[in-house]
Amino acid sequence: MKFSSLDLAPEILKALKACGHFKMTTIQEQAIIPARRGKDILANAQTGTGKTAAFALPILQQMSDRPMPTISGSPRALILTPTRELAEQLEQTISAYAQFLPLTIKALYGGAKLSAQEKKLKAGIDLVIATPGRLLEHLESGNVKLSGIEFVVLDEADRMLDMGFISDVNALLEKTPKKRQTLLFSATISQPVKALANKLLKNHQAISVARQNAIAPTIEHMVYPVGEHQKADLFIELIEQHNWFKVLVFTSTKAQADELMKKLKAAKIKAAICHGDKSQGSRRRAITDFKADKIQVLVATEVAARGLDIKDLDQVVNFNLPYLAEDYVHRIGRTGRAGSKGQAISFVSREEERTLNNIERLIGERIQRIKVPGYSVGSRDTILNNLTQRSRPAKSNKASQTRIVQNRNRRIKKGKKKKP
Repeated sequence: MKFSSLDLAPEILKALKACGHFKMTTIQEQAIIPARRGKDILANAQTGTGKTAAFALPILQQMSDRPMPTISGSPRALILTPTRELAEQLEQTISAYAQFLPLTIKALYGGAKLSAQEKKLKAGIDLVIATPGRLLEHLESGNVKLSGIEFVVLDEADRMLDMGFISDVNALLEKTPKKRQTLLFSATISQPVKALANKLLKNHQAISVARQNAIAPTIEHMVYPVGEHQKADLFIELIEQHNWFKVLVFTSTKAQADELMKKLKAAKIKAAICHGDKSQGSRRRAITDFKADKIQVLVATEVAARGLDIKDLDQVVNFNLPYLAEDYVHRIGRTGRAGSKGQAISFVSREEERTLNNIERLIGERIQRIKVPGYSVGSRDTILNNLTQRSRPAKSNKASQTRIVQNRNRRIKKGKKKKP
C-alpha cells in the first residue's frame, strides 16, 4: 500500500516523497489508520520495520488537522524513549516528516546543557522527544508542563522497563491529561510490557507484525567458538580475511571496549568507540564518522544497541554475548534492515555457552558454529578439572608440617629459659 492512498496532508506527503518513502511497511499499514483515528495502540514491532513513521505520521496528521498556536513550555505531543542516541535519531527522522509543517520538534536528553534545552522549551516546542530522567528534571525545574499533552508515545517500552525507567515514566504520565491518546511500541512483548499496557492504554488495539522476539529473516547468524583471550586476534583476522568494510561490534563492558580499541589501533584498523564514559560530543562524532564511512569499526556497549539507524551495515559482531538473551535481538537489529542482508556474528567462549543456548531458544533456531584453525575454547573436561583442582584444599606436605612443629617447640623451649 502506498502512502498516497492514506489521504494525508499534502505537506506530509511532500515530506515523505523528499525522504524517498512511497510504500508502507507492514507495521505502517496496520498502525497508521487506527492511530490516526485516535485509537490507543500496543504494537509489537522489531527495529528496522519502519515503526517511527507508524506512530509519528498519525500524530503529525492529527496536529495538522487541529492546528493550535505553539505555547511556551507546553508541548502537545510527547515521545518517551530510553536513550539519548534514540532521542536524537527520532528528532532527525520526525523533523524530516514534518519539514513542511509549522511545527517545532526537539529532543531533550541528558549529557546536554539543561539551560540550552530550557531556552528551547520557553521558545515553544510542539512535539517533545525525551528520555524520562531529563524530562523529569525540566518538570521539577518548572521549565515544562504536561497538562496540554494530547499524544503520548512510549518507544522501546521493553527497554525502558529493563533500564528501570518505569517509575519515572509513571511519574511523568501522571502529569498528563487522562484524556489522551497513548501509543506503546515494543520490540518484545513480555508480561511486564503487557502489564504496563493494561495500566496505560484504554480499549487499545494490539498489533504485531511478527512473532514475539522475531528477527529479520535476512540476517545470517554464525558463532565462532573461541577463548576469551583470543577474541581480539580472531576479530582482527576475520576483518582482514573477509575485508569487512563496516562493522559494529558490541562488548559487554566499557573496559572490554577500551581494550579492544587499543588492539584495533595497534593493528592500524580505523575505529572509534561509543560507551557511557565518553562525552555526548565524542559519541556523536564516533557515530557520525561511522555512518560517513570514515572509520571501519565502531566499538560499542549496550548503550548503542538501540536507536542507531545505519545504512549498509553488513556485519554486527557480538564480541561478548549480552547478559540477556533479548538484548541479542536488539543488538543484531542494526543489520538486515528494510530487506537488506546482514550477518550477526558472535564470539562465544566456554563460559558463554549457556547464554548462547538461551539465545537459540529465544530465536527458535540453532546457530551454525564455525571453527577457525588456531582458535578454540578448549576441552570442557579440562576446564572442569581445573576448576575442581582450584576448589580443593592444597595437600599438606608432611615434611613441611614437621618443620613447622619443630620450630614452634624450639620457640616455646627458649621462652621458658628466660627469667621473668
